[in-house]
Amino acid sequence: MQIVAVQTKADLKEFIFFPWKIYRADRNWVAPLLSERKKFFDPQINPFFQHADVKYFLARKNSQVAGRIAAIVNHNHNQFHQDKVGFFGHFECVNDYEIASALFDAAKEFLQENKMDTLRGPANFSSNDDMGFLAEGFGSRPVLMMPYNPGYYLEFAEKYGMMKAKDLYAYYMDKDSLPPDRMRAIAERIKKNEKITIRKLDIKKLDKEVELIKQIYNSAWSKNWGFVPMTNEEIDYLAQDLKKILDPDIAFLAFVEDKPAGFSLALPDMNPVLQKLKGRILPLGWLKYFWFTKIKNLVNGARVITLGVLPEYQKKGIEVVFYVDTFSEGTKKGYNWGEFSWILEDNYLMIKALEAMGARLYKVYRMYEMRI
Repeated sequence: MQIVAVQTKADLKEFIFFPWKIYRADRNWVAPLLSERKKFFDPQINPFFQHADVKYFLARKNSQVAGRIAAIVNHNHNQFHQDKVGFFGHFECVNDYEIASALFDAAKEFLQENKMDTLRGPANFSSNDDMGFLAEGFGSRPVLMMPYNPGYYLEFAEKYGMMKAKDLYAYYMDKDSLPPDRMRAIAERIKKNEKITIRKLDIKKLDKEVELIKQIYNSAWSKNWGFVPMTNEEIDYLAQDLKKILDPDIAFLAFVEDKPAGFSLALPDMNPVLQKLKGRILPLGWLKYFWFTKIKNLVNGARVITLGVLPEYQKKGIEVVFYVDTFSEGTKKGYNWGEFSWILEDNYLMIKALEAMGARLYKVYRMYEMRI
C-alpha cells in the first residue's frame, strides 16, 4: 500500500471517479455529475482556489485505488478566525483502517508543512460547500448538496484520535406536518409589528438580486461557527450553478422599512433525478433529465439550503416568517416535504423556530478535529 500525491490528469481522473467504487452497491448514494466535479476540482475554474492551497492524495493497494483525501489550507478561514486550522475533505476509503490512517497522515503532514496546528473535517472544501460525516440518519438518500458516507468513516476518524468538533443538524417536515395556526398568526403579526416585507426572488433580475444577497450573506452568517466569508467570485460561481435549478417561488428576500434584512433560499431536491443520471448528462442525460422531472415528477421535495438575517434585525422573528412562507409556497407548488439543513447544534434560535413549526430532527452530520 502506498500514498501518492495527485500530479497528473490521469491521477485526478482516478480521484474523481473513486467514489463509484465505494458506493457501487449502495442504493442510497447519489452520483455527482462528472462534468460539475471536473469544474469543481479545477483551480482554473473554481474561485475557491484563489485563496486556498489544496493537495490531493490517493491510496493505492495492489496497484488499485483504495482511498482518497484532500488536504486544505483555506487562508480566508484563518484570516477571518485568526487561527491556524487546516482541513481534510473529499475523504473516501475502503473499509480498511490502515489505509484511512495513512490518508489522514498525508493530510496532516501537508498541513503541518503549512504551519497549521489543527486538523478539522471533513470540509469539501469549506463551510460554503458540504461538510461533515453523516453520523445519524442512515438508510435514506441524501438531499441535494448534502454529504453521504458509510458509517465506518466515523470509526476511522475517532480511532485516529479525532474528537467531535460540532454536530450539524438536518430537520424534516412533510405536507402533513402543517404549521400550527398560531405559527401562521405569529408570522403575520411579526410582519406587521416589525414592518417586515417579504418578497420572492425576481428571476428576471437575477444579477441585481445576487448583488442584494451579497450585501446580506457575509454579515448575516458572520457569527456562525466555522463560517468563511464568500468572495464576490465565489458567490457568482455558485449563483451560475444554482440558477439552473432555482425555483423563485421558494426563495425570499426580507426587508425592514425597505432596507435589506435577510435572505432565505430553498432549492428543489434534484437528487432523485441525479441518481437516475448516474453522473452523466451526455449523451442522453438531458432527455433523461426532462423525462424524470417533467414526466415522472420525481422532484417532489425541497431543501432550505441557507437562511440568514442581518445582525441588527435578528430576534425580530424574521426566521419564523421565512419558514412559514417557505412551507406555504412550497406546498402550493407541489413539494410534499422539505429538509432544513444544515443547522448548528447550538443555533437555538433556529432550532426553536423549526420545532415550533412541527419539524423534526432526522439526520446529524459530524465535524471532527484534532491538534497536530
